[in-house]
Amino acid sequence: MTVVAMNAVPRPAAAAALGERHWRVAAIALLSVRFIQGFIYWGGGSRRFIYGPEKLNPDATTWIANKFQSAMPGALLGTDHLIAFLLHHFWLLYPAVILFSGAELIAGAALMAGLLTRLAALVSVGFSVLLMLMFGWQGATCIDEWTMAACNLAMGATLLLVGSGAYSLDNMLLKRNPGLADRAWFRWLAGSLPLPLTDTAFRNLGLAVLTAVLAFNIGTYSYYRGSVVTPFHGGPVSPTQHHFALSSGALLPGGGAKFHIYLDGGTPEAPAHIMKAELIGGENEPLETWNTETLTRLPADSIHNDFAYNKFKAGPYGIVAEMGAMATITLPPEPNVHLPAGGNIILRLVDVNGRSFSLKLAGADENSSVQGRQAGLILSRKIESAADGILGPQTPNRATLRYSPKSRRQRLPWL
Repeated sequence: MTVVAMNAVPRPAAAAALGERHWRVAAIALLSVRFIQGFIYWGGGSRRFIYGPEKLNPDATTWIANKFQSAMPGALLGTDHLIAFLLHHFWLLYPAVILFSGAELIAGAALMAGLLTRLAALVSVGFSVLLMLMFGWQGATCIDEWTMAACNLAMGATLLLVGSGAYSLDNMLLKRNPGLADRAWFRWLAGSLPLPLTDTAFRNLGLAVLTAVLAFNIGTYSYYRGSVVTPFHGGPVSPTQHHFALSSGALLPGGGAKFHIYLDGGTPEAPAHIMKAELIGGENEPLETWNTETLTRLPADSIHNDFAYNKFKAGPYGIVAEMGAMATITLPPEPNVHLPAGGNIILRLVDVNGRSFSLKLAGADENSSVQGRQAGLILSRKIESAADGILGPQTPNRATLRYSPKSRRQRLPWL
């Protein structure tokens, strides 16, 4: 007698059913990853468009350009030049901010809804890489910005491979139009079906994505903090201690000094303060001093900022600077001060924490004074010039407009 197993399933069919079940389980398991990844980017866009629109107001102190400028000191792979170029060209900066914020809003909403999930995940991967290069160095205690970007990159890469699967608009579209399953664009951009790859090809793609994510995340972590193959360090740019870079210093006829200054390190959460400036001669002898009260009373035309956003300015306690600020500062001669002819003269600035920053000054003859002014003008635009080399030469007039809060509407015909 022959016994027939009525519930027997052919092996290929059983394997296919098991594969579909595993895909479904993975899709359900990744629901929280997909939703939170989407919420993070939707939240970034919605804060600017809905809940905190002042972030898109160039006249507000919370204008997002200030945050971009604060990232310049530690930004990698030329993104500092790109930021400076945009800051010097408001007519490009404002549309870029709107497009960036809108893309965050749309990609985040698409991930939460599961609409064109793989495409939205790819956009989130691009955001993660860009934000890592710009802000990854910041974070005084737990390297906060790196942690955020690293996690978002890993989550985006995972969703790029897996898609949405369960509870998504992609699934609804497929149920209404089963023919989409045969469309290559739907298989690659949406997320309701596995990628149209063999098991071997999918494995190789997954390993390649893993390698790229590990290389980028671990490489940036090692660069910012070490602790991989080198000892822990504070990073090429400190996220905690303010640092001033001084250049193009010149001793002015009759005394006084002119120099270029850049706040290129420290936390953007608190401003930096210069409490004292002095000229030092041989044997560390003070020749001329500007104390806190004198610096507080500096006239506005003594400080010429390179950017219209984060600035150096005279504050209630000396000179105040926001992260990423650049300026050319002129210290007027103090009365009844006669500097010796010849010899080396050093400009020394002292911040609120007692740290000092020094620069050797050029001589006070007319030629040196002119050269000092020319060097200051060249340096104040060096980032813009470098960006022009990357993004192409500037066109005259409209391409060289600079933002001024008071003249924004005059300079931009569409506002």
